[in-house]
Amino acid sequence: MENGPLQVLTFPTAPYPDQRPGASGLRKKVYVFQSKRNYLHNFIQSIFSSIDLPDRQGATLVVGGDGRFFNSTAIAVLVQMAAANGIGRLIIGRHGMMSTPAVSCVIRKYKAIGGIILTASHNPGGPTGDFGIKFNTASGGPAKEEVTSKIYQLSRTIEEFAICPGLHVDLKTLGKQAFDLENKFKPFTVEIVDPVESYANLLRNIFDFAALKELLSGENHINIRLDAMHGVLGPYVKRILCEELGCPANSAINCVPLEDFGGQPPDPNLMYATDLVDSMRDGQYDFGAAFDGDGDRSMILGKHGFFVTPSDSVAVVADNIFCIPYFQHTGVRGFARSMPTSTALDRVAKATKIELHETPTGWRFFGNLMDAGMLSLCGEESFATGGDHIREKDGLWAVLAWLSIIATRRQSVENILKDHWLKYGRNYFTRYDYENVDIDAACDMMEDLEILISDKSFVKQRFAVEDKIYQVEKADNFEYTDPLDSTITRNQGLRIVFSDGSRIVYRLGGTGAEGATVRIYIDSHERKLLFEETQVMLAPLATIALKISQLHHRTGRNGPSLIT
Repeated sequence: MENGPLQVLTFPTAPYPDQRPGASGLRKKVYVFQSKRNYLHNFIQSIFSSIDLPDRQGATLVVGGDGRFFNSTAIAVLVQMAAANGIGRLIIGRHGMMSTPAVSCVIRKYKAIGGIILTASHNPGGPTGDFGIKFNTASGGPAKEEVTSKIYQLSRTIEEFAICPGLHVDLKTLGKQAFDLENKFKPFTVEIVDPVESYANLLRNIFDFAALKELLSGENHINIRLDAMHGVLGPYVKRILCEELGCPANSAINCVPLEDFGGQPPDPNLMYATDLVDSMRDGQYDFGAAFDGDGDRSMILGKHGFFVTPSDSVAVVADNIFCIPYFQHTGVRGFARSMPTSTALDRVAKATKIELHETPTGWRFFGNLMDAGMLSLCGEESFATGGDHIREKDGLWAVLAWLSIIATRRQSVENILKDHWLKYGRNYFTRYDYENVDIDAACDMMEDLEILISDKSFVKQRFAVEDKIYQVEKADNFEYTDPLDSTITRNQGLRIVFSDGSRIVYRLGGTGAEGATVRIYIDSHERKLLFEETQVMLAPLATIALKISQLHHRTGRNGPSLIT
């Protein structure tokens, strides 16, 4: 404990109009946090002020980040402000690092009031990259809209913030540190914890680690390749997969967390996870996976780089869910997917007579259903899959789920997926991202598009491309009624459904720090097993999607920034 009580000070400040947090928190370029006076302090104070004083006094709060540039600076400020705002105890990952799934796990384990996660997920890092701050509540999941709205309103009227500038924490040393503050009856404590251990314990209670160890290091073991993309998950992969489950050390690559993630976005897809994709091509490895910056997303590959779409991934896990011991004990309460995600999961739900929920994009909607005991497994097309063990998407959990299926079925990734397609048919799915689009142009395009598809004459329209004809069966702006409290979430994406079940979805938004992102999702189901390339199969629908929206003309963009 430091000598003498530390001063708690209050400083005047002025609000900023652009601190509206989305489902993934507040994300901006690093220079915004660095160059705008008190920009970081304002938002942190707004988070604390959104919690009633009696609720936060003496409470426990969990803090972790993905290790990106500005992480340590932000944590130093956050600790000083937490102390000044009445928080009694902080639990922080060593070096200020903890994966997003692990933060959710620790919040729930210690019954904390919530957690603050310093991450911009799969967005670029480094001094010219992005930084983000996300608040999770006591459930362990992302704050609901009423909470983020309150934080935003507070950020627009803030006049002062409280801080204890003389308080300095050692983030390197495990254990408790205590500090006396002025006008405090009890010391303010900071506990630096191993960021891996609590989460690893949780996984041990979900999966059969003995069976996984036999699969990965036994006599007839498979060879795997895991790419942490220099994000926070590197130490988790090394500890759990290599040290505990027996994978050779060279199975794991890019496991040293870097502030700039090695110079490229830590985004686990075919475009950015090139180290993994290249290493999988020659057939040396049977299974591959890449993880994003904060560890809540993952991409699954089979031998020779056989790609598993995230939509197919959650459907396969659902169809083989009892390969995971956790679900043998808890049973399955329901499945869910975000609206833009392909309907592959729907077919499994229908066959197994398990209720399916279609929600807006954003993990908080899944969390509500989990808290009510209505959901066990869910996924989004953005490389995110998870269960009800925590209230966040979970990249490593998804990988262990796949390995559990392989251990049980003793088939390759490719054969497991082909069997799935034979059973349910195949959903061809793709997403086109148009990033950093002029906001006004994007909004105007979406408004005109909604007017077009809302006209009664649009339904039953036919679109012909080459030898294919698609007839519109339904078109709307998706809205979601929460089955628990009947709240309605509107304007969640424009969708066009054709008579054969294929879909085109348009959404505006995303998690970028600049400009607008227009996303087009295309989904088509084929009952007959075909092995055509996805982009070839979906080319007619892509042509229709661009024709209807006039996207290239309206935005001045000739092609997408990213195709997944």
